[in-house]
Amino acid sequence: MGYRLVVVGATGNVGREILNILVEREFPFDEIAAVASPRSTGDIIDLGDSGKELKVRNIEHFDFDGWDIALFAAGSEVSKIYVPVAAAAGCTVIDSSSLYRMDPDVPLIVPEVTPEAIDGYRVKNIIANPNCSTAQMVVALKPLHDAATIKRIVVATYQSVSGAGKAGMDELFEQSRNIFVGDANAPVKFTKQIAFNVIPHIDSFLDDGSTKEEWKMVVETKKILGSNIKISATCVRVPVFVGHSEAINIEFEDEISAAHAQAILRESPGIMLVDKREDGGYVTPVECVGEYATYVSRVREDPTVDNGLSLWCVSDNLRKGAALNAVQIAELLGRRHLQRAA
Repeated sequence: MGYRLVVVGATGNVGREILNILVEREFPFDEIAAVASPRSTGDIIDLGDSGKELKVRNIEHFDFDGWDIALFAAGSEVSKIYVPVAAAAGCTVIDSSSLYRMDPDVPLIVPEVTPEAIDGYRVKNIIANPNCSTAQMVVALKPLHDAATIKRIVVATYQSVSGAGKAGMDELFEQSRNIFVGDANAPVKFTKQIAFNVIPHIDSFLDDGSTKEEWKMVVETKKILGSNIKISATCVRVPVFVGHSEAINIEFEDEISAAHAQAILRESPGIMLVDKREDGGYVTPVECVGEYATYVSRVREDPTVDNGLSLWCVSDNLRKGAALNAVQIAELLGRRHLQRAA
C-alpha cells in the first residue's frame, strides 16, 4: 500500500521538480494531488516522465483530511496559511519555505546529515526543508565535522537565478538577449542587471549589514551541525540559470589533511568528489544540473590557520537544494515512522 501525497505549489519550479523526482525515485504513492493558487486551478501538468497528467486543484478549497504527506513548495505566505491546516488534518507536512526552519519544535532535516532529528516531527506534524545553499553545504561538511570538529566556516556563495524562481530565470534570459540586440535592459526582479554581472545581495538587508539569505545560512547551519560553530556568509547572485556554487573555508578543532578529507568525502553519502589538480578537474554548475549529488572539488589545505581547509561545492539547487531533499525527507519519514509502503 502506497501513500497519498499532496504537492502544494505544483506549478512552480520546485513543485514541478518534486513531481519529476517522485517518479524518478519510484516513490511509493497510490494517489497524488497537484495543488496551487486559484490562477492555476484546472491547468494540466505532467507527472514527471510517467506519461500521466494531473489536473491542478485550488489550494483555497483543498481538503487535507485523509492525505498522508504534503510537500509544500509555494513560499512562506502560502505556508503560513495552509501548513497548520494540513498538519491539523493529520497530513504530515514537509515545508520548503523558511517559515518553520528555526522553530524549535520543527525538525530541520537533511537526510544524509541528521536523519535522527526527524523523530521530533510529531510535536507539530511539520518538517522543515532547509535553504538551498545551506543544504548542499552541510552535506559536504558533516562528514568532515564528524572527523575533526568544525570551529569556523567562511563561505561565499555563487547562487543561480533559479533560486529566485521563474521570474529570475526569465530576467536573465531577457537581459542577455537585450544586450546583444541593443534593447533597453532595466532590472525588474533583481536590484541590478544580472546578465553578465554578479549581485552581492540576496533577500532583504538586516540591521547588521548582512542579508536575510546570509542569516539563513548561519542560523540553519548552526541548528543542523551545532550551535558552537562560527559562520560568516556572503551570498551572491550570479548569471547562471541552475546550480549553486560555494567557496568554503573551514577551520577545525583537530588536524585534518587535504588527503584525509578527500578520502572521507569519497565515501560519504550524497557526495561526489571530483578533485583532479588539472585543467577541468573540478565540477561547475552546468555539469551538476539534473543530478542528485552534491559535488566537491578543489580540496586543499589553508596554511593561514591551524587545521584549515578550503573547498569548492556545487549542486543543483532545484534538486538537492529543494525538491530532492524534500522527497528524501518523505522517504526517511516513511522508513522511520509511517511504514505504509508495500
